[in-house]
Amino acid sequence: MWAGRFQKALDKKADDFNSSIRFDCRMYAQDIKGSMAHAEMLAKQGILSQTDVDAIIDGLEGILQDIESGKLQFDPNAEDIHMFIEGELTKRIGDAGKRLHTARSRNDQVALDIRLYLRDKAEEIVGLIENLILVIADKAEEAVDVIAPAYTHLQRAQPISFGHQLMAYAMMLLRDVGRIHDAVKRMNVSPLGSCALAGTTYNTDRAFVAKKLGFSGVTKNSIDGVSDRDFCVELTSAFAILMMHLSRFSEEIILWSSWEFKFVELDDAYTTGSSIMPQKKNSDMAELVRGKTGRVYGDLTALLTMLKGLPLAYNKDMQEDKEATFDALDTVVMCLEVFTPMIATMKICAGNMYKAAQKGFINATDLADYLAKKGMPFRAAYKIVGQIVAECIEKGYVLDDYPLSEYKKHSELFEEDLYKEIALETCVEKRNSEGGASPKSVREQILYVRGTIRG
Repeated sequence: MWAGRFQKALDKKADDFNSSIRFDCRMYAQDIKGSMAHAEMLAKQGILSQTDVDAIIDGLEGILQDIESGKLQFDPNAEDIHMFIEGELTKRIGDAGKRLHTARSRNDQVALDIRLYLRDKAEEIVGLIENLILVIADKAEEAVDVIAPAYTHLQRAQPISFGHQLMAYAMMLLRDVGRIHDAVKRMNVSPLGSCALAGTTYNTDRAFVAKKLGFSGVTKNSIDGVSDRDFCVELTSAFAILMMHLSRFSEEIILWSSWEFKFVELDDAYTTGSSIMPQKKNSDMAELVRGKTGRVYGDLTALLTMLKGLPLAYNKDMQEDKEATFDALDTVVMCLEVFTPMIATMKICAGNMYKAAQKGFINATDLADYLAKKGMPFRAAYKIVGQIVAECIEKGYVLDDYPLSEYKKHSELFEEDLYKEIALETCVEKRNSEGGASPKSVREQILYVRGTIRG
C-alpha cells in the first residue's frame, strides 16, 4: 500500500505484529456498508462516475455475500479488514476499486467501522439485558409472597418479600440499559470525511453519508473525528458496571445455593460436580460470571491506559482499542447468555427462607416501631427493644414467643396485639411505602420494569 515511499518490504515479524486482520475481520459487514455509502456520495457529488460507483457497489455486494456464505476466506496476510476488502474489490473490478478510497483515509474509515460495529452490538446486548430483566421479573412474581431475611453486613436485618430482593437486580440492570443507550447516543455521529486528520479538498457531502448510515450527525472537528475513542471507553465502562451487577448477583446466588443458606437450588444444567467428591453441586456458572467481571475491568483499564498519553491525531497505539472493546463485548454476551437461563430455571426454597427469617430477631425494628407508634420516642424504644433482644438470647427465646409478662417489665405500652404486629407476614405486608418490600410494592415494581421494557 505504501510501496512508493519504501524501498524494502516490511520484516515478516514486524508485518505480523502490525497486522490486525485476525481481530478486526469481524467488522467486514460494517466496512462494506460504510464503503457503499461513501461510494454513493462520491457519485452524487460527481467525484466518481456513476459507472465506477455501480461497479464498486456490485463488487462490494458480491464480497459480502461470499464472506457470509464462506466462499471467501479472510487472508491472514492482509494488514487489516479494510485493505483486505479493498484489495479483493480491486482484484474483482479493476481500477474502479482503486478509486473507492478517494476523499477518505483509513483513519476515518476505521473510526467509522468501529462505531457502526459497536452500535449494532450494543443493541444486541441491550436485548439480552432486557430479556434477563423480564426473567427476573417472572421469578420475582413467583416469589412475591415468599418471606425471606434481608441482610446488611451479611447479618440478618429485616424480613422482606424475596421478590423484592430479586427486583433490586432488575432495577440495576435497567440502569445498565440506560447507560448503554446513552453511550450509543454520543457514539452515533459519523467521522467519515475527516480523512487522515485535516478533512479533504474534495467537495464531499458528509451529511449524506451520515444519514445513509443512520447517524444523527457528523463529528465537528476532523482531528477529533479520527482520534476520538471515548465511545469505546464509555461503552466498556457501561459493560464493566453491568458485569459488577452480574457479579453481585452471582455472589448472592453462590451463597443462597450453599448448604449454609439453601435458599435456592440451581438447575443441574447450570452446575458442575467434583472430580472426587460425589456429593458436590457447584454453582460454577455464577462463579465464572463473578470471575469474568475482573476481565472486563481489565479491558476498561487497558483502554484508559492506552489512550492517556496519546498526542493528536491518530497513532498506531489506537489499534489496541478493538481487542479490549471486543473482548469486553464478547464476555458480556457470553455471561448474559448463560446467566439468564440459570435464573429462569432456579428453584426457590421458600420454606428454608421462612425458617431463616424466624431467627435473628429481624422483626426487632417492628417491635421498636410498635412502641414509637404508641407515643414513645423511637430512640427510647430502640434501647428497650435492644435490652429485650439481649434477654431473649440469654433465655433462649425469640421475640415472637417471649411472654407478655416479660415485655411489660420493660413498658406498660406492650399489649397482646404486639404479637400480631411483629409477625413476619405483618412486618412484610406493612412495608408498603413506595419501593418498599411488601408484596403490593413488589407487584408494582414488576409492572414498572415490564412496562419500561415492553413500552
